[in-house]
Amino acid sequence: MPESSIREITDTAVDPPVRGFLHVPAAPNRHAVVLTHGAGGNAQAPLLRALAETFANAGYTVLRCNLPYRQARSFGPPGPGDAARDRAGLTNAVAALQKLMDFTSPSSGKIFLGGHSYGGRQCSMLCAQEPDLVAGLVLLSYPLHPPRRPEQQRTQHLPDLRTATLFVHGTRDPFGAIEELQRAIKMIPGRTRLLTVEGAGHDLGFKEKAKKEELLNRILTEFTALLS
Repeated sequence: MPESSIREITDTAVDPPVRGFLHVPAAPNRHAVVLTHGAGGNAQAPLLRALAETFANAGYTVLRCNLPYRQARSFGPPGPGDAARDRAGLTNAVAALQKLMDFTSPSSGKIFLGGHSYGGRQCSMLCAQEPDLVAGLVLLSYPLHPPRRPEQQRTQHLPDLRTATLFVHGTRDPFGAIEELQRAIKMIPGRTRLLTVEGAGHDLGFKEKAKKEELLNRILTEFTALLS
């Protein structure tokens, strides 16, 4: 099977700008995905790149983008005042991908949104605010609370989340135990699925190539099942 191609993409005509990498599938299925990174990473994070390649090889056009805070600073976490601008950046990324895909045509597909940790949280908050923005979400290692601070639950927006959502979460993730996440998911009125990754931490990383490939394929399979 021919592999997807990758090219850098920049749109400075909007504020915040859109900057990232576009995966163009060899055999497009007309659907598209915007993926973004966690607080300490960027659009070149290995997990993000691998997932983008998996989706692109299955026919999805994928834009993995740098959030505005990362565009402004090459390292370090987002600040307290960055979240709203980061969500605006995600809105612009979705719009840019829609334009690239010509989603105004009768044969238009669907667009999806997802991210790792902080990026995924901002995606979910954006969709709670704008329920018609995308057709589905994939949240990798949702940061339910800071490590060792289970009382600081990040669930306030979940009762407003009506977008179909796939959660992918490791059993050793210090940002939330599986049981805690299951309770939080019950607050969501939209369709949900939880993919539990045995033995994985917050980065969902595995040293063995076979396990990495298995996880990526499981994510794609579960996401497809959620939306069917």
